Amino acid sequence: MTGTMTLEAMSILDEKRALESASERYDSPHSTPSSLRELLLAPQGAVLSLSSIRLFTYRTCFALLPSFVQKRITGEITKPERLHPSSHLDGIRGLAAFFVFLCHLSYNCFIITYGFGLGDEGDNYHLLQLPIIRLFYSGPPMVSLFFVISGYALSLKPLKQMRGHQWDGLMQTMSSSIFRRGLRLYLPTTISTFLILLMIRAGLYEATRPFAQDHDMLRNVLELHPSRYLTFTEQFWDWIWTIHNFIFVWSWDVYAGSTFYDVHLWTIPTEFRSSMFLFACLVGCARCKSYLRLAILSGLAYFVFRNDRWELFLFLSGAILAELDLIRASRMMARGEKEIHMTPLKRSFWITVAIVALYLMSQPDEFGEETPGYIYLSQLIPLWFSTPYRYWQSLGSVLFLWAVNNAPFLQQPFNSGPIQYLGKVSYALYVMHGPVIHIIGYTIEPMVWSFTGSDTELEYKIGFMLSTVLIVPFLLWAADLFWRAFDIPSVKFAKWLESQFIVEE
Repeated sequence: MTGTMTLEAMSILDEKRALESASERYDSPHSTPSSLRELLLAPQGAVLSLSSIRLFTYRTCFALLPSFVQKRITGEITKPERLHPSSHLDGIRGLAAFFVFLCHLSYNCFIITYGFGLGDEGDNYHLLQLPIIRLFYSGPPMVSLFFVISGYALSLKPLKQMRGHQWDGLMQTMSSSIFRRGLRLYLPTTISTFLILLMIRAGLYEATRPFAQDHDMLRNVLELHPSRYLTFTEQFWDWIWTIHNFIFVWSWDVYAGSTFYDVHLWTIPTEFRSSMFLFACLVGCARCKSYLRLAILSGLAYFVFRNDRWELFLFLSGAILAELDLIRASRMMARGEKEIHMTPLKRSFWITVAIVALYLMSQPDEFGEETPGYIYLSQLIPLWFSTPYRYWQSLGSVLFLWAVNNAPFLQQPFNSGPIQYLGKVSYALYVMHGPVIHIIGYTIEPMVWSFTGSDTELEYKIGFMLSTVLIVPFLLWAADLFWRAFDIPSVKFAKWLESQFIVEE
């Protein structure tokens, strides 16, 4: 479904360092109280015994628990993770990933692309369709946030080195980023799609296939299951060819490389292509003066947006926001200031910018030109922009992150413990939400509707909301498990592989 993230030190938004440090915490021998640690790590004898079987079972069950449950069981006392100036971006990314899940769960059952007031009176006058409120189940604006944050994350450390004239370090950073970017994006998704293959062969998808095709129960978008071939060999080679197309860097079509094993992963090839473009831009203007580099990046951002490449615009906008943050930090340091001083006027300004940004991000995906509140804005969208609904959503996402970056009081909600946790597992959550919906979601929903009924609109909505509440714990469990089992090791593997390939100095 993913640079340094701090003005003076690494932030956990940097996926590589963050996940590596997380893996080290889980590998630490001091992560549990001594008595339980001895039980978990006790050596097993050569002779299979009842106690060794019991210990193996305990270890397996314990490993399958979410990390936050493990900590509660063991009574582990850990220090709160240190927040960095850009930790809030981790939280925003985690929340956005969760909202994407809600989008894909909701659009099977409801039309979620219409805005408030569209059509005849009474047709679309639901509270959840109001601007800003509708963002919690809107996927496209969340993708825009993903791309801006990725651009910021990939740019901050190189930009800092450029400003410090650290040319050798910059070369190493860019080389490492390019080398590891493909592994970072494609290793976890290759693993997740292979797990889907195994689940298809195990019959887990077959159990819910009839429901996935039932338009009487899923009343909007039918997100069909991947096909099941007659033999494992046929299925395996189909998956191999799918991965070959998935790792597709030769087309700039937005959905190039999309895989039917998990249609939600179309953003991954887009992330990779946009990352390579961003790296080229950064290298190209690396030795420019700061204000000229900012002007060049801004000009490039306008150029690609004018040429209908909204995803490149978002990545470049992330780099621009990173440069602006570094400029602000440099000026604060020169004045001897450690924190951003917020006057009532500044506070009001940034609140206004954030609200306007959220409103723009709430642009309906369909019929914006007929939706009250967006009619005039829709008229301003140029004819050359091929996906009109992404126009204001893209601009709004950049504005929102600009406002939050400059207003510490707006960052506080995203720095809370639960939201930061979502940030840690955000990539795993994005990768796993598809199979969770298809296997767990499509199992729970018919069971709940058989209890609540689905004949009336009220019964149908109550059943959906209850199903959502029941599905979310499974999603968090699957994301946490994938994060520890595959996401963190993928980052460590990429770092190890790079260390084996590079020439020693």
